[in-house]
Amino acid sequence: MEILKIVGLSLIATFLALIVKEQKPNFAFLLVVFVGCSIFLFLVGQIQEIISMLKKIAESANVNMVYLETILKIIGIAYIAEFAAQVTKDAGQGAIASKIELAGKILILAMAIPILTVIIETVIKMIPS
Repeated sequence: MEILKIVGLSLIATFLALIVKEQKPNFAFLLVVFVGCSIFLFLVGQIQEIISMLKKIAESANVNMVYLETILKIIGIAYIAEFAAQVTKDAGQGAIASKIELAGKILILAMAIPILTVIIETVIKMIPS
């Protein structure tokens, strides 16, 4: 039960951060960032399993791997941008967090253009002239 480990670590870190925050707010912030990164690293194995499963499904469905890789990159950008924005918000920098979210959305849109182009071309081919 990985979720119990994650929740336990998170609750302990939360209580420690609340205690330390009164005396050393910088250390409390570093503790929160460290725990967030630890949780992410703890989940890397699960992420690898998901990616390999998606690759097997794509290969069995004869999907072009370029599209799958692009979609996985898009998902990665979304998660990384969200993580960075949350850390930035925790540091009290909401304006920078908003810019990180905007940058993530723009990068996702830029990466999705080739896929959108193929979808539009496929739909146009299906429409009788």
